[in-house]
Amino acid sequence: MRHVIALDVGGTGMKAALVGADGALLHEARRATGRERGPEAVVETILGFAADLRAYGIEHFGESAVAAGVAVPGIVDAERGIAVYAANLGWRDVPMRDLLGARLGGVPVALGHDVRTGGLAEGRLGAGRGADRFLFVPLGTGIAGAIGIAGAIEAGAHGYAGEIGHVVVRPDGPECGCGQRGCLETLASASAVTRAWAAASGDPDADAADCAKAVESGDPAAVRVWLDAVDALAAGLVTALTLLDPRTLIIGGGLAEAGETLFTPLRAAVEERVTFQKLPEIVPAALGDTAGCLGAGLLAWDLLATASQPLTEAQPAEAQPADPQPAADDDDNDPPADEPLATEVSA
Repeated sequence: MRHVIALDVGGTGMKAALVGADGALLHEARRATGRERGPEAVVETILGFAADLRAYGIEHFGESAVAAGVAVPGIVDAERGIAVYAANLGWRDVPMRDLLGARLGGVPVALGHDVRTGGLAEGRLGAGRGADRFLFVPLGTGIAGAIGIAGAIEAGAHGYAGEIGHVVVRPDGPECGCGQRGCLETLASASAVTRAWAAASGDPDADAADCAKAVESGDPAAVRVWLDAVDALAAGLVTALTLLDPRTLIIGGGLAEAGETLFTPLRAAVEERVTFQKLPEIVPAALGDTAGCLGAGLLAWDLLATASQPLTEAQPAEAQPADPQPAADDDDNDPPADEPLATEVSA
């Protein structure tokens, strides 16, 4: 059965799959990234994981993968296939495409930016399916965004489009790692809610999920923390929809797992803030933590479809690549620390 290898690399764990031409997940696997062993060991773990997936495909489907796609965090030069920088993985200028291609017997390899790759999957296969324009915003350790236009993800002229987490919503707010104050991700990310609830509850081990549960039980302190984050998130999202006018706004990541505890007040806060803007449909992401893998698989199939040069997330299959530019993300959109690791599941 014809298939591609898909890898989604995070700071803590890696998710991988063999993906069929119809987007079906034929085999899924997870492993620890092992970043404590250093960047060279992380790269070797990725290469070894990919090689094991190739062997699995040969054994169970009778043929080797015809291509591979890999999504990584940080700054990514998708055009040249280089993982430029990731603070949480410690690497710089890793020629990921060439290394993977060599380990996989010379098959073509597509490299993508993690959030934009997940957005590609949500747009084609998930909550954005059928929407000509959407914005995908995962609320994880950090916040980033993917701008979907006609089945492709817009990377911008320099590869920095979608960095909604660094829109300043409260100029007097907390200092951000980017050097500004009051960035959206310092106030409305899962880690921001975790910090605020740990302080408000007096429990240093409390996290955002605990805050959501306390909100559901009616805890007034939790409600204050939660609505403060929702207010900041709404401010950032209204700025984004003012600029982008998306038809659908897709919210994913850890905070979205709170369901209507998040979406009911968020929809109300966004609606309250809009004036002339058209209110988009605000929906939860549909693919969960498989989005990155599915997106990496789509990149690989798109790459085969072009039959020429590597394709970035920003182009549909029929388009030609633009001038090479790096892509960037806050390096913080990684799987949560308690994500199951080193487990494998066959479909």
